[in-house]
Amino acid sequence: MARRPGAFGWLLGGAAVVAVVIGLVVDRGAKPTALADAGALVRWGLPVTTVVAELAAAATIGLLGLAVFVVPEGGSTSRRIRLARSASVAALVWVVAGVVQLLLAFSDVSGTPVLAAGYFGQLMTFVWSIELTRVLFVSVGWAMLAGLGASAARGRPAMTWSLLSAFAGIGILALNGHAAGTATHEDAVDTMGVHLVAMACWVGGLLALALSRRALGHDFGVAVRRYSVVALWSFVAMGVSGVIQAAIRLGSWSGLVTAYGALVIVKAVVLAVLGWFGWQHRRNLATRLTKDPGDGRGFARLAVGELAVMGVGVGIAVALSRGIPPAADAGGGGRIQALTGYPDPGPLTFARWLTAWRFDALFLGVAIVAVGLYLAGVHRLHRRGDAWPVGRAVSWVGGWAVWVYATCGAPGIWGRVLFSTHMVMHMAIAMIVPLFLVPAAPVTLVLRALPPRRDGTWGPRELLFHAVHSRAVHILGNPVIAALFFFVSLAVFYYSPLFGLALTTHTGHLLMLAHFLLTGYLFTWVLIGIDPGPPKWSPLFLLVILFATISFHAFFGVIITSDPKLLAPDFFGALHLPWMTDVHGDQVNAGEIAWGVGEVPTLALALMVARSWVRRDRAEQVRLDRQADRDHDADLTAYNEMLAGLRAQDDRLGR
Repeated sequence: MARRPGAFGWLLGGAAVVAVVIGLVVDRGAKPTALADAGALVRWGLPVTTVVAELAAAATIGLLGLAVFVVPEGGSTSRRIRLARSASVAALVWVVAGVVQLLLAFSDVSGTPVLAAGYFGQLMTFVWSIELTRVLFVSVGWAMLAGLGASAARGRPAMTWSLLSAFAGIGILALNGHAAGTATHEDAVDTMGVHLVAMACWVGGLLALALSRRALGHDFGVAVRRYSVVALWSFVAMGVSGVIQAAIRLGSWSGLVTAYGALVIVKAVVLAVLGWFGWQHRRNLATRLTKDPGDGRGFARLAVGELAVMGVGVGIAVALSRGIPPAADAGGGGRIQALTGYPDPGPLTFARWLTAWRFDALFLGVAIVAVGLYLAGVHRLHRRGDAWPVGRAVSWVGGWAVWVYATCGAPGIWGRVLFSTHMVMHMAIAMIVPLFLVPAAPVTLVLRALPPRRDGTWGPRELLFHAVHSRAVHILGNPVIAALFFFVSLAVFYYSPLFGLALTTHTGHLLMLAHFLLTGYLFTWVLIGIDPGPPKWSPLFLLVILFATISFHAFFGVIITSDPKLLAPDFFGALHLPWMTDVHGDQVNAGEIAWGVGEVPTLALALMVARSWVRRDRAEQVRLDRQADRDHDADLTAYNEMLAGLRAQDDRLGR
């Protein structure tokens, strides 16, 4: 037993060396991207630091995930805190490697050797203006935040926030690479982000288990079994995103016969081998280790092979990120594609409102996963004999159908170039989609469908339960706060540079859609939500807040309609669509849409609040009737006796 942790240490080091060697060997054949050769230090050092940073990021995520979601507590928080402190050390390695990677990447792009005269002056001037170095800089910032949080965290909520910071640090790296040159830039970035996060969960989870096997003791088998579920989801996410990535970057079947295509094939084989390891892991070891936690030899053998193959996969991934894919250059597109990332969609006709589609892998994938998980929960309830209203399931599916249309249909396509269509997309996501999703009661379904954990760890059920009862949700769930957040953020978004960033950058576009959905869901939830959360206000006050908020919303539409200045002028003023000659007139239409479209959702919300009011009164009356039956109408009897006493008192006083 004493030599096994050391063996795992050698194993981890060996996996890193394998990854570095693969990355270096293949990277030698990559085409240079710099203006000039920055020297051997950059050529050899950049792949090394990239691999080290990615492995450290994976270890950070794995250790934090293990601390919060996987490891049974065993009566104390010491193990969780030790895992978090180990994660902070991994994050420190990530930060150091990331900083060195940033320095070498800037040297590679600029052609200036590290430590050359004027190097740091150029770095300070251009680090934020070059996308590659800007993304690396932001990634290092998230890694530093994750490390600081992990070093100070003592409870699960703080560790969870640190884990989310680590996810952001690894996910933002999807903006780099050669995805920006493809004709489907956004799909390439989104699927790469999913790929990186799934890889970090898979690799990081196994690294964390290997490093903490001895400390877990009798709980090692439980941890392995739970990790196997994470590994399965990660494998599916990596497989699906990898297929989409390959299709985008190769362009056609002929791309497979190129050097880049050969690397893609090798990586696919590596993923298949990892899938086989994971299947063996889940089928045999998890069950055996649950019964006999002391049997670590089987896990050690499997982990040796799996981590070695993972090392090869990470090395190939680094090489692919440095290589030039066959479909790297979309070419052409002109001014409109340069500003939006897509070619001119042409004039919007009535028929195209119904027939035009441009499916986005992320938006469609989110809808499919959300619907699939919801229906799986309903199926689990029915399988054990519990009922779930069909109307709620229909409402949930309908809400995500509206989401897909708003993001992938005509509103999502022309919303990139027309303010009026953008406002249609906004109203659909912020006001119509929540009307379907909130009555579906997804939180209640999760709490009923998933069994609670009894060992002090968090699963999806516990995470959601603590989230809806957290202090932040209690504050945001105040109807006044939710209404102010819904309206004020709307005004701030459109009358600030955020609107232009959402129109011209993919990250801004994703954050904009997430903001629309979350603020709309929160506002609708505090009005008609049936899921657990903060105490509900009186329906009368809720109706007052609803009509006040929608009045301000209509007033905002009037402001846009009457504003003589063009919003986001650097974007709409530079598009010069050949079929759109009145840009300001389109803005007026957008204001009218914001003013008028809210009437139908408002009426629906008002009717739902009124219905809940009636139901609440009926329930209260039923409760009072049952109480009267139990105590023989004691309240009414006491009231009558009080009146009789007052009458007798009046008679005595001669009144």
